[in-house]
Amino acid sequence: MGQLSLKPAVLALVADRLKVLAEPARLEILDCLRERERTVSEIVQRTGLGQANVSKHLQILHTHGLVSRRKDGQFVHYGLADRRVFELCALVCDSLDDAVASRRQLLAL
Repeated sequence: MGQLSLKPAVLALVADRLKVLAEPARLEILDCLRERERTVSEIVQRTGLGQANVSKHLQILHTHGLVSRRKDGQFVHYGLADRRVFELCALVCDSLDDAVASRRQLLAL
């Protein structure tokens, strides 16, 4: 992995990407797309989110380059544009696991 330049412009881009991922519904949609492309209806069915809500979040994810879309007749199929988002999620989960383990250790003292 390359060195991260901490210039203000780069920090702003990183913060913008993290803001996009800071919404649980968007993470749920990304997880739904992990296996394969899906239509809005399929995403609604799998997540239980409303259609307008799913469409709004897909637009945001697409604008930020996390989701691709492909038109097929009347249907638009959404897929993952950048699978590395799951690497980021795994890093956060590992960090959370470490924090929980540290707290458990402190409470056991």
